[in-house]
Amino acid sequence: MPYRLSASLNGHSQDVILSASRDSTAIAWSKGQSDTPFTISATYKPSEGFINSIAYMPPSSEAPQGCVVTGGQDGIVNVFVLGSPSTEPAYSLLGHTANVCALASSPTGALVSGSWDSTARVWKDFKELYVLQGHTQSVWAVLPIDESRTLTGSADKMIKLWDQHKEVNRFHGHNDAVRGLVIVPDIGFASCSNDSEIRVWTLQGDLVYNLVGHTSFVYSLALLPTGEIVSSGEDRTVRVWKDGECWQTIVHPAISVWTVSTMPNGDIVSGCSDGIVRVFSDTEERWAPADQLKLYDDTIANQALPSQQVGDVNKANLPGKEALSQPGEIMPTACLLYFSNLYIGKKDGQVIMIRNENAVEAHQWDGMNQTWQKVGEVVDAVGSGRKQLFDGKEYDYVFDVDIKDGAPPLKLPYNANENPYQAAHRFLTKNDLPLSYIDEVANFIDKNTSAVRIGTVSDQYMDPYTGEASAPAQAPTRQAEVAIHFIDFSKYTPAMLLLPVP
Repeated sequence: MPYRLSASLNGHSQDVILSASRDSTAIAWSKGQSDTPFTISATYKPSEGFINSIAYMPPSSEAPQGCVVTGGQDGIVNVFVLGSPSTEPAYSLLGHTANVCALASSPTGALVSGSWDSTARVWKDFKELYVLQGHTQSVWAVLPIDESRTLTGSADKMIKLWDQHKEVNRFHGHNDAVRGLVIVPDIGFASCSNDSEIRVWTLQGDLVYNLVGHTSFVYSLALLPTGEIVSSGEDRTVRVWKDGECWQTIVHPAISVWTVSTMPNGDIVSGCSDGIVRVFSDTEERWAPADQLKLYDDTIANQALPSQQVGDVNKANLPGKEALSQPGEIMPTACLLYFSNLYIGKKDGQVIMIRNENAVEAHQWDGMNQTWQKVGEVVDAVGSGRKQLFDGKEYDYVFDVDIKDGAPPLKLPYNANENPYQAAHRFLTKNDLPLSYIDEVANFIDKNTSAVRIGTVSDQYMDPYTGEASAPAQAPTRQAEVAIHFIDFSKYTPAMLLLPVP
């Protein structure tokens, strides 16, 4: 059966899902019987800064249900006891000097953290055990292999294998920042990157195969109980991979699918830039009611895809709705909408454009159901026709920004089709202002323009976390859910089996 929406968890602005957000909170979600929804069982707010990573530590004598671990903007790793009446951190682990953007734990309780300070740190019994130094840029992914070995992935495009604190291997191949790592049993591990590729490696350093299909940054990886890799990225999708092929593409009504995780029952959990955690199931009994499924599909179909994303569109040369009656493999090549690295032919995720009266629609091939799914309408960019000249270039807006009394205002140029964070970063860098103001500037832009909505893009999207760019790509409107983690209680204590996944 294909994966379909099971639940949408709205909580940011018995089994447990942990989610963390740039709204400064982490939430533990619980579910009782099969016919009951997920509910919030605890909310944690370690500081006023963003929470960018989350992990679960297995039960111990002092934490019978385990611990929730968060990392964020302040560089502190905070540990909360799950099930405790207190929502204050039981431990605060100090050592990192910048944003903690990656966390992972081992079944025996070791914790690994990665940071913008270019280091990873291994913690045991809530004390620092090792500092892993050697990357030249932010460490975006960490993965404990066993009690002594750890994998790290970095914005320096490198993956490193460590034995205790010593580097023992390097993995070359990605052309951009490495964003996620996951164990692949009987092979080694998989990595994903801003280069839009997923690579599967042996621990000895051999590249086994590539998974190609995402059209922008790939942020996160997970593994299903049956062994399939699941990925999420900046192209609005979660993808399920079988035997080296994209088996299913799950389109989301949000641009950035920041993270993905899996449950022991095979359900998939995603966290998106729209602030919603979603659960997808391949078991029909766990699907959402029919009206909710239709609403979800309609929301996908009604997305606006700006023309910059798909290139110049000549309506006269596009086929009409009759093209949707033909399977993907016999569609004329001229009708294919090509993204970078997109599969050609009858593949799940293939996209075509058609003419529907005066509208141009994008449809994606659903390989599971053997149908074309509408994924949006191609529209002109927001803000066209309102250009202002600044430094020899045209912009939709040029704002005056007062820095101090008596000084002339600084000019903040902005195009309505770009990411506010990109414009903010450009403005702060040009004027030698602290990058800590990036959120304040981006919020000012969003408030004083028509705001970048879902579907708008920039010529060059800048990841607000790494500063890396891709083209073509899509710009997120809100960096909301950036981390989720599923707690499989059955792996740790028999008592927790009282809370099964339905």
